[in-house]
Amino acid sequence: MSSNGTTHQKLDELFPAPSLPPSQLSPQRLPGANLDSVATLQGVLKDNHQRHHIFCNDAKFHNHIPYRALAIYALGGTAATIREYYQRDRRRQRPAIPSPEPITEENFISHLGDEKFYQGYVSFFSQQASEKSVASTLEEFIFSEKYNFREGSDADSQPEMLSHFFQGLVHPMIHIGYGVEFGLKGMLVEGLALAAVETLRVRGSFPASLFAPSLTNVVEHTANRLSSFALGAPGTTSLPNVSKMGGVHAFDIVARILKDDTFEHRDPTDPLDPFSEILAEYSPTIKGHAEQWSVDLNQTGEVERKMEELVWLSSLIYGVGGLTPNGFKSDFFLMHMVTSSLFLPSLIASLSARSQILILRGYLSTVLTWWVMRGRPALNIKSFMTTTSVEPSVPTTPAPKTPLTTETTPAPNPFLPILRSAMLNPHAHVLKSQRSFAHFHTLYGRRAAGYFKGTELEDAELLDGSLFLRVSLLTADYTAWVREGKKARPFSYHRF
Repeated sequence: MSSNGTTHQKLDELFPAPSLPPSQLSPQRLPGANLDSVATLQGVLKDNHQRHHIFCNDAKFHNHIPYRALAIYALGGTAATIREYYQRDRRRQRPAIPSPEPITEENFISHLGDEKFYQGYVSFFSQQASEKSVASTLEEFIFSEKYNFREGSDADSQPEMLSHFFQGLVHPMIHIGYGVEFGLKGMLVEGLALAAVETLRVRGSFPASLFAPSLTNVVEHTANRLSSFALGAPGTTSLPNVSKMGGVHAFDIVARILKDDTFEHRDPTDPLDPFSEILAEYSPTIKGHAEQWSVDLNQTGEVERKMEELVWLSSLIYGVGGLTPNGFKSDFFLMHMVTSSLFLPSLIASLSARSQILILRGYLSTVLTWWVMRGRPALNIKSFMTTTSVEPSVPTTPAPKTPLTTETTPAPNPFLPILRSAMLNPHAHVLKSQRSFAHFHTLYGRRAAGYFKGTELEDAELLDGSLFLRVSLLTADYTAWVREGKKARPFSYHRF
């Protein structure tokens, strides 16, 4: 029996050896993992599950131990690297605390948002996950009508679990995303429990009509014919074009918000809770813009296309938005839009068509909200594409030089030194970010300029697949090439 009451057999069921990715659009693994690194990874995940709370302080900052460990493993890191960072990261964690009472279906709603009941939700979801598939568990507790809106309950008593899923700088989505990508029910359980205890800052983000069963059957019938992400569908080896095909593109939404005088730039007046202040003021307007986004399931490949729009959007507002007159700024908050978008392919592959639409629309609203929250930084695409580099800024060729290397020889693969350096950066978010950019470059790096011609966003036609490498290199320069001898630098918390 473990320290939190979980048996060793149960821990083995929650944290088996990682499985292969669930979709061909999910991040693939780099070589390097072996039996030792698998065993070490499992040991870290199990020990963290038993010993630590999901929040490392009273401000609800998140425990990132599993994220770093899984990212290192995915990129072929050694057992020693996984073990070393666990020893460092565990020092700042809070111990797990017993739940005041067990969580049941009867009191599930009563304790939402209360971190004291985290272990109670972990136990509840552990039982649910042992009886259901990952897909069924997600469908019921995140996307169902029952766990979002209940007839007869007042507005302040609704569960709204889909809204909880996007709270906390999207960490519930990230946590669950890791669970789905690596086939780890323990991560799914922890992520669902995290969603349950996150503070819900704004209610009513999703109208009850979205969860109506009558809508479900129509959506399922249409989308299952047209999407390679339909549950049980064979994998796809090609990607549909995301360029303008009629309707409203995600870039159109951003362009309209940039021109909307409603979003005047101002600093929050409440230093204790600036997020809630800005969110309460602008949420209805953001929601109105987001609802204009077109998702037409009558078009083949629409789910894949809309997912790609969100990936580009997240990297755009972080990367192009981070280019200021004083240089590039790696924003801590917008960086999370990048790292969370990495899990869209894995999550979507596990969901019904109706839930795929819900997660896509909910994610767009979340990304737009954080962009506005951070000051709605300008998106000067022309300047970005003409001034940023696609070559590492530090020497990455070995000495002595081989016959194939000169002072001006480009790095044979610029992502290899980026990932190698990121793996040794003490800030866990650096590795998560660079893993994301590397995967996005794998998927979309061959998109040519002109791909986004026809959208309303100024100079969008200048964008090409090098966006992800350019932003990756800017991030490496900002957070420092630690392996190459530079001093690590954290992401920026200062608002634009």
